[in-house]
Amino acid sequence: MNRRDIVYAALNHEETKPVPYHIEFTGESLKKMVLATGKTAAEVEESVGSYLNYIQYWGWPTELPDRAGYFRDEFGVVWNRNGPEKDIGWAEDPLITDIETGDYRFPEPDIPRLRRDIEGLLAEGGDRFTFMGFGFCMFERAWSLMGMENVLTTMVTSPGELEKLFDRICDFFIRLVDVALEYEALDGIYFGDDWGQQRGLIMGLTHWRRFIKPRMARLYARVKSGGKFVIQHSCGDCNEILPELIEIGLDCYQTFQPEIYDIAGIKRKYGDRLSFWGAVSTQQVLPAFTPEQVRKEIVRVGNILRPGGGFIIAPTHALPSDIPVENIQAMIEVFQNQERFFD
Repeated sequence: MNRRDIVYAALNHEETKPVPYHIEFTGESLKKMVLATGKTAAEVEESVGSYLNYIQYWGWPTELPDRAGYFRDEFGVVWNRNGPEKDIGWAEDPLITDIETGDYRFPEPDIPRLRRDIEGLLAEGGDRFTFMGFGFCMFERAWSLMGMENVLTTMVTSPGELEKLFDRICDFFIRLVDVALEYEALDGIYFGDDWGQQRGLIMGLTHWRRFIKPRMARLYARVKSGGKFVIQHSCGDCNEILPELIEIGLDCYQTFQPEIYDIAGIKRKYGDRLSFWGAVSTQQVLPAFTPEQVRKEIVRVGNILRPGGGFIIAPTHALPSDIPVENIQAMIEVFQNQERFFD
């Protein structure tokens, strides 16, 4: 079995040896690995041997020539990337200040560029499980356009108008998904949209059901109609909506944070219907533990989650800059030598 076959088996809830794994670097963490190893960035990523191959559409930000560290995305949102983590940054002034006017115009998606990105992704895939990602796809796109507080208050003050905005966001991404589904060689579609806090949902269950769930159900159904796996990223605590995500067609949930979830209990409850990607904490373990403690923690979560399949072991997020190189190397050691570590 090659790497792609092993991921397919895992997502179909078959126990595999080895367990498929993935490591994703932020720009800053990759620079640290380059300095520590003397390899190029491409050589570092290739040497990891990750089983997954994907890129994310985030609106294609373009650097502003007159403002260092600032980027404008396809939607017109300006992002400030002058903080310590420079991969996304934070959104500047809202573009939608009065939702009642409905005067914001969505961009015409750059379909030729999307096709080039997908074709390049497939050309580099090798034997890996390859999928296209769409980030900032619903709630995050709304708050990037309006501001977080404005979106949350508008759920109460002008819910009908906000639903129209979410429908327009969904329509936009349906067009992109339809293009991706033309490529039979893609294995799945990934959606990135943070809904959780450290405890519970940012917008609460009632509002998630009204504004987010119906649009995600529509997106998932579109992916399923093309015979692809559906993968959903959300940071934070999504425990109360896991059954509803399964109901609308989710195959794999990422990211599975052990400081938030009872991973053994969730595995027992949903492990025959939902696969999990993550479980190695970038919040508590990788930044703060010793390399030996990192190895032991990876073995612990691996032995809980790998029985019965349905598991891709990985850090719970792209590696931030505060993780020591030694801990990254300890993680890679376990991932690449599972026969020595796992029961």
